[in-house]
Amino acid sequence: MIDEVGLDLPVRPALPAVLAALSERGAAVLVAPPGTGKTTLVPLALAGAVGGRVLVAEPRRVAVRAAAARMASLVGEPVGQRVGYAVRGERHTGPRTRVEVVTTGLLVARLQHDPELAGVDAVVLDECHERHLDTDLALAFAVDVRASLRPELRLLATSATAAADELSAALEGPVVTAPDPMHPVDTVWSPPPRPVPPPRGMRVEPALLDHVAAVVRRALTEAVGDVLVFLPGRREIDEVARRLGRIRDGAGTDVDVLTLHGGQDGARQDAVLAGASGATGEVAGASGATGDVTGASGARRRVVLSTAIAETSLTVPGVRVVVDAGLSRRPWTDHARGLDALVTVLASRSSATQRAGRAGREGPGVAYRCWSEAEHAHRDRDDAPEVAHADLTAFALALARWGTPDGAGLALLDPPPEAAFAAARAVLRGLDLTGPGAVGTDQITGRGRAVAGVGVHPRLGRALLDGAAAVGARTAVEVVALLSAEVPGNSDDLDERWRAARASNDPRWRAEVRRLRQVSGLRRSDDDVRSRGGAVVALAYPDRLARARGSAGPGEAAREYLTTGGTGVELSASSALRGTPWLAVADAVRGPGDRVARVRLAVPVDEDLAREAAAGWWHDDEVVAWEDGDVVAERRERLGAVVLARRPLARPDPTAVAAAVRDGLAVEGLDLLRWDDAATSLRARLAFLHEAVGDPWPDVGDEALLARLDEWLDLSRVRRRADLARLRVAPALRHLLPWSEAHRLDELAPTSITTPAGRSVRVDYTDPTAPVVALKVQQAFGWEVAPVLAGVPVVVHLLSPAGRPAAVTADLASFWDTGYPQVRADLRGRYPKHAWPEDPRR
Repeated sequence: MIDEVGLDLPVRPALPAVLAALSERGAAVLVAPPGTGKTTLVPLALAGAVGGRVLVAEPRRVAVRAAAARMASLVGEPVGQRVGYAVRGERHTGPRTRVEVVTTGLLVARLQHDPELAGVDAVVLDECHERHLDTDLALAFAVDVRASLRPELRLLATSATAAADELSAALEGPVVTAPDPMHPVDTVWSPPPRPVPPPRGMRVEPALLDHVAAVVRRALTEAVGDVLVFLPGRREIDEVARRLGRIRDGAGTDVDVLTLHGGQDGARQDAVLAGASGATGEVAGASGATGDVTGASGARRRVVLSTAIAETSLTVPGVRVVVDAGLSRRPWTDHARGLDALVTVLASRSSATQRAGRAGREGPGVAYRCWSEAEHAHRDRDDAPEVAHADLTAFALALARWGTPDGAGLALLDPPPEAAFAAARAVLRGLDLTGPGAVGTDQITGRGRAVAGVGVHPRLGRALLDGAAAVGARTAVEVVALLSAEVPGNSDDLDERWRAARASNDPRWRAEVRRLRQVSGLRRSDDDVRSRGGAVVALAYPDRLARARGSAGPGEAAREYLTTGGTGVELSASSALRGTPWLAVADAVRGPGDRVARVRLAVPVDEDLAREAAAGWWHDDEVVAWEDGDVVAERRERLGAVVLARRPLARPDPTAVAAAVRDGLAVEGLDLLRWDDAATSLRARLAFLHEAVGDPWPDVGDEALLARLDEWLDLSRVRRRADLARLRVAPALRHLLPWSEAHRLDELAPTSITTPAGRSVRVDYTDPTAPVVALKVQQAFGWEVAPVLAGVPVVVHLLSPAGRPAAVTADLASFWDTGYPQVRADLRGRYPKHAWPEDPRR
């Protein structure tokens, strides 16, 4: 087929080396920059070298359609003949198809269903450098297939970056590098005029979007060619489009503002990728709204506002200018709470390089970066692989279905993080999709195999199959389709969004409904779809059943809820769901540092439904614990973290009560006890002896006392917080005294010492390293040296006859010689009636 292509793309000289490597080693890695033709020419060349089909896996649906359309046009045929494609719910292939382009997720599903890939002689894994979860799985499974079932299967991984060593090691194949004929691209550093706060969660500062729009206008006046603008998501695309409105370039010519993102239908994406041909595309108007508009002539310049899908997977023709906002959006999972979110992060240096390269494919270009060169040096070198921060539940189910629940023996480029992987496997066990196996590890269950074949998140697959039995197939299919297709909407009420999808006959939703009905084998039923959507959501997310908690302000309905999984969630101030006693939360986001999660989609349920759907979370326990500053002893009925009913325990277990009290002391500290003067003094004396002498005198610091609590404090009669203040602490502390030395306590650390004049002076042990006595100067007359306690000289605070500080010393002998004469001279005149001998030692 490659012989029919006259197009001389940059990757063409590397094709003989690629084919030779695959012929000799069976596997290889091709490194070729974006726009060099690796996605289109390599599969066509492979089709001429093998007898079976060539399967090409792309990370995104839009890239699948674009690649198939491009290859089909090169061989002069419509899509579906020798070049076809398949994505979830859509397939265009025929008996003559030699090259089939699929998503990596679909390739994983095919490998699970038919590991031998019957009829397929070569697999191309495109854009492996992006490191999506499905890409990692497809690579690992394909390598396993070559090793155990199909040694003749040819496997090629392609990457747009030079970091191909780990791919080469996984495939055990050589690296072939295609030439990079990229035209020079000038970099223009264009940071905002004033500092802009970094993104937090999904939020992007409006000031940055203002700046991006300004840089686009600048680029249109300074450079030639179409402008490709990289933004993190659809919301930012719409905002920048609104800011641009109707614009003109430096020559005064109108410019089309188009958008490109994964939420568009295929026709709109294809129109943008077709270039300035006058095809119909999605064009932003002056108000920022988008609609289907026919472009003008081919000479009309375009500004394409795109997400990262145009970074490597797609080539947008006509681009000579890139404006990079410097942001990316990636999945982030709070594994402890089971909540997912998309977070906005700073794009890595390698990502910025890929984006800038898009300006140099058709001629010299320019890349405007909306940050400073100094900041660029401090950005991450590469993007983290998705396995490092994403939800791993579907990943874990795929491994279990493959027969390797822990991934052992597979060519995974990075092992899954231990805590995240454990959380994912716990979810699968809770949904009964995996269970104990013969070899001690979790094995996939029959229910798990059925769910894995549906092609949605395991939670939704469980809800689809169990929901069909509980509320009817029609309801289950339609609600799961609403969630899996991520049908957009402005309401956080799932019932309202469901009604809107039905009323508008949303094409994405309808397509997913048809697909789910087909893959699940569920027949359409006439069940009541008006009030049971909550049951489907509850089956998918039993840990997100939430009950209202707390009290709102006067006249306000409750906004905050507690889920069965223990997560606090909050409705927006304008939500119509406010005040609903129970919710099933389908979607909530909790960014790093957020106090509670924000509900984006939920549906009202009642307590009976919550009890039924979360039956596995139901507990009826006797609880004796320290909670909210006191001992709680009660029988507690709960769904996970949501307490349904409480009944006081008449006779709680004394051992459990004592344990609760110990927990309270550990949490709130020993200040819960009443430290009177006797207890405080004894503790200070013991601390001094432990410091001065050491063993066997005990450590009486907080940590040590808490560790030995049972040895000195009798908690048998403590039932509540108030009882702690009634304990006599000083006698209790004496239980820690070493019996062989206890009689020496008053000798080594007396509470007071006697002066030469016979006066008793209290010893202060506040500082355990230096006991202190404070007395008037005249009371120290007769001491030649300072008293010594347990080998430690006492620090003497000498006071004037009026009790004011005069001197401090631990070396009284030296003080009499050097310090006292000055003190005598200063004070004798003010206190003439007091004795001031020249030698106070006599």
